[in-house]
Amino acid sequence: MARGSLLVRRTWQAAEVSAARPETATARTLRLRFPDAVSGVAGQHVDLRLTAEDGYQAVRSYSVAAWVPPHELELTVEELDDGEVSPYLVTELSVGDRLEVRGPVGGWFTWTPDLGGPLQLIAGGSGIVPLMAMLRSHAEARSVVPARLLYSVRDPGSVFYRGELTVLGQEDTQVTIDVAYTRAAPDGRPVGRLTRDAVTAACFPPEDHPAIYICGSTGFVESVASWLVEDGHDAGRIRTERYGG
Repeated sequence: MARGSLLVRRTWQAAEVSAARPETATARTLRLRFPDAVSGVAGQHVDLRLTAEDGYQAVRSYSVAAWVPPHELELTVEELDDGEVSPYLVTELSVGDRLEVRGPVGGWFTWTPDLGGPLQLIAGGSGIVPLMAMLRSHAEARSVVPARLLYSVRDPGSVFYRGELTVLGQEDTQVTIDVAYTRAAPDGRPVGRLTRDAVTAACFPPEDHPAIYICGSTGFVESVASWLVEDGHDAGRIRTERYGG
């Protein structure tokens, strides 16, 4: 499906929480079930609307972590200290509860296996969510496109999808996964913020013309994107998405 032609559902619909599981101490994956079939492309997001008893409404956007045909999708939400919506989604929402959902939305920050590669993914913290959807799409399609993920996290306890990433990195010869730790690392591995040299070493070289997707905080995304352009990567092949908080 070509970018720009993605279908967008602009009306609100009710979805039921069919399952929930923790990802980290402060993050949770929610599976939502819709009455009608729902589908989309890796990298898209949906809007959630919560309404308080007094009528106050809050709307937040969350990347889709996985599509579960025909009626379900998954979101992974990280609780923010000053969040208005995320604490409720992470700690209070229960299986069987219902949410108002609009989407999927977005056609720029998307990837499908037919787009080819190589595929370079770079995530900071919870920015892994849409990139995980891309890795899952890659695996489901049994794609032979080489793919690399560079994932920057604070410490081992902050890694989303730990078990799945471990299996994917071991079993899929087309996928390489590198995790960088900024505050604490296992087994004596180096600790510190990503540097330009580290990004250069972990990524496909410019001559391979990779499709690059970067997701994280604004500062993280801007730094990494600028390093890649300085290394000689085509800015037109770099797609970025930033999260708040």
